[in-house]
Amino acid sequence: MSLRLAPYAARDETSRGRRFPEPPPQYRSQFQRDRDRIIHSSAFRRLEYKTQVFVNHEGDMFRTRLTHSIEVAQISRSIARALGLNEDLSETIALAHDLGHTPFGHAGQDALNDCMRDWGGFEHNLQSLRVVDELEQRYADFDGLNLTFESREGILKHCARKVAETLGEVGRRFLDGTQPSLEAQMVDLADQIAYNNHDVDDGLRAGLIDLDQLRGITLFREQYDAVAAAHPRLPERRRIHEVVRRMINRQVVDLLETSRALLDEAAPADIEAVRAHPQRLIRFSPEMEELNLELKRFLRTALYRHVRVHRMSVKAARIVRQLFAAFLDDLRLLPPEHQQRAREAEVENGTAGRARVVADYIAGMTDRYAIREHRRLFDAEELT
Repeated sequence: MSLRLAPYAARDETSRGRRFPEPPPQYRSQFQRDRDRIIHSSAFRRLEYKTQVFVNHEGDMFRTRLTHSIEVAQISRSIARALGLNEDLSETIALAHDLGHTPFGHAGQDALNDCMRDWGGFEHNLQSLRVVDELEQRYADFDGLNLTFESREGILKHCARKVAETLGEVGRRFLDGTQPSLEAQMVDLADQIAYNNHDVDDGLRAGLIDLDQLRGITLFREQYDAVAAAHPRLPERRRIHEVVRRMINRQVVDLLETSRALLDEAAPADIEAVRAHPQRLIRFSPEMEELNLELKRFLRTALYRHVRVHRMSVKAARIVRQLFAAFLDDLRLLPPEHQQRAREAEVENGTAGRARVVADYIAGMTDRYAIREHRRLFDAEELT
């Protein structure tokens, strides 16, 4: 495998290893082992029923955290192959990047962060690392999934300095200003490509945004006009699919061409040279940055703040806050295994430990499970 990789790609032989030493896998690479552990994890399966934009029960055709993660992985593998990066590591990071997300998307995260404001806050990116380092309970010799440093580095996309100081080697780059691997840099942008363009698709399908609005957005209008000219009789739904496909392709090509030019100029000798470089080497062109910013601003205003989305967000935040308050006040409302963890954490870290376990439990819920738990606790007709 290493012979096909560019010099600056991540490799098994230069990996910084795992937190707990293990014998190397026999018929897989280290990063394939990481990917497989993620796919078999409970947190990964639960992504099927966690919100991307629309709450899971609103319809079967909308994207979830699971389908989004798979789409990010597909884009990431394509880019990695073209740039000579490590496809297995890229796929691993993509599949794991949302493992720590709460139910109800960003509304759930914001509510849980508010609940945890006195005890360190809550951020889904850091929670994803917590899931793979501690919360998954599948292996006899260690807690978590014991992933390689490179996979953990890619999962932790951003981190406050105060928190980074507690994370050891994986948090060091936030203290000394170094860069993550090219695979980590690339997946971060592949994530943006996936969610921006697929939110356009889901928003149109839901009727929350329309074509007249989107034709005011340069990136969409250019591709829409090209498709309309080439296929004037194409049904609208099929036309939208083609437009979104072309939007993704244009962004991927721009990312590839811009990054390849930057890599040719910098000529990093290896992954450590990438980490020591003063700037990230996987980037969009300035023109594409502007086009993406225009699209993001539109989605924020027209879709994410739409009255229907806002109403569900308000309901979701209320569910999360009330669940948190109830569980924190009475640990006996938690399942037995979480009660035990909360009591142990409270002995070690006081109320902050107790609160963190409650946050872990809520963050691991799917949308529909959180709704069901809320009904059980607050609906007098739900007795169990």
